[in-house]
Amino acid sequence: MKTDYTNGYPKWDKSMKNTHKILIPNMLPWHFLIIQEVLKMEGYDVEVLTNDSRAVIDEGLKHVHNDTCYPCLCVVGQYIDALKSGKYDPDKTALLITQTGGGCRASNYMPLIRKAVASEFPNVPVLSVNFSGLEKDSSLDMSLPLMLRLVYAIIYGDSIMWCYNQTRPYEAEQGSADVARDVAVRDVVEKFKSGKYKNYKKITKNIIRIFSAVKRTEERKVKVGIVGEIYVKYAHIGNNRLEEFLISENCEPVVPALMDFVLYCIINVVNDRKFYGHNPATAFAYRLVYNLLHGKQKNIIKIFEKDGNFTPIHDFEHLRKCADKVLNQGVKMGEGWLIPAEMAALAETDVPNIVCAQPFGCLPNHIAGKGAIRTLKNLYKDENIVAVDYDPSATKVNQENRIKLMLATARENNGRINN
Repeated sequence: MKTDYTNGYPKWDKSMKNTHKILIPNMLPWHFLIIQEVLKMEGYDVEVLTNDSRAVIDEGLKHVHNDTCYPCLCVVGQYIDALKSGKYDPDKTALLITQTGGGCRASNYMPLIRKAVASEFPNVPVLSVNFSGLEKDSSLDMSLPLMLRLVYAIIYGDSIMWCYNQTRPYEAEQGSADVARDVAVRDVVEKFKSGKYKNYKKITKNIIRIFSAVKRTEERKVKVGIVGEIYVKYAHIGNNRLEEFLISENCEPVVPALMDFVLYCIINVVNDRKFYGHNPATAFAYRLVYNLLHGKQKNIIKIFEKDGNFTPIHDFEHLRKCADKVLNQGVKMGEGWLIPAEMAALAETDVPNIVCAQPFGCLPNHIAGKGAIRTLKNLYKDENIVAVDYDPSATKVNQENRIKLMLATARENNGRINN
């Protein structure tokens, strides 16, 4: 097959859908397992990468300057490490990356990835998933039915992650939470395959039932929220397996839902009309989508509240109110106002201990994350936040020691409150 090139780089062609395997960097382990199956149902041969050793970071350092962006370095490293493994035919392999289109370096990953990959694998095209009109010649076809399936995949991935993190630290039998997670993922995938994936209320209840069946101890553990830049907040390779470390420290990790970030991106378009006078028709359309998704989120919260076994996810409208206490919603670069909003919401739901994970040099995170800590501590007297930088030169030991200092304060505060 003849390969088309744009600016010297191979261009994704729709006919490649029938010939190429598409590799996806892993950011959210369970969400992406479901999304992988959804894309397969669309006829794409996709695989979520699981290589996450130090070799991935070292490979990224060879091709991306470490001042560019740590998530980009991780993604490039994961791609090239996988291509070098010999498992994939470079002439029949493509790479997929998501782009938000916002004022973040993530929107500029495409040329960085293309240049890095082309140095060793010049025939491997890179394609984008975005809703901002970027990379029109190299974008995955996003039909309305596919977008709808991806929305449900995110909803179910959030529920599984939320229940898992409230089960794993307390499991009476080691490994039982992992078994429940695998069962829940398989059940959700089957619902997609059978076409019954839209019944989100019934499926959410079943996810809760699966995890409720796991025997849990009655221990009281320190709850630790994880906020920050979206990649290092979720990706195990990006945050040195932060959730596992917290569990090993006898803590319960509390990781906000991915749907919060989706709603954040949508409502920002609505806010653009309010703050900056952008297109009213676009704002109206995005408001309709926002109301639809937020309505589903509120119904899921009601299901969790009625069941009573697990603390429900945050209502996004409450997050917006939390943001207004700290930062104007016009501050939307990167994760912007969402970071202090999540930290405030966590404090209001008995999770004052927080790790703010950020790539070194990520200005939106340093300003909207670390920069908001003093204001948050003035608002919530027990708020106990540590900002942790993640980059190739930061040692895992140093990061964990900083978190341990935060946990020492958390345990001291818990002892004072309980007494």
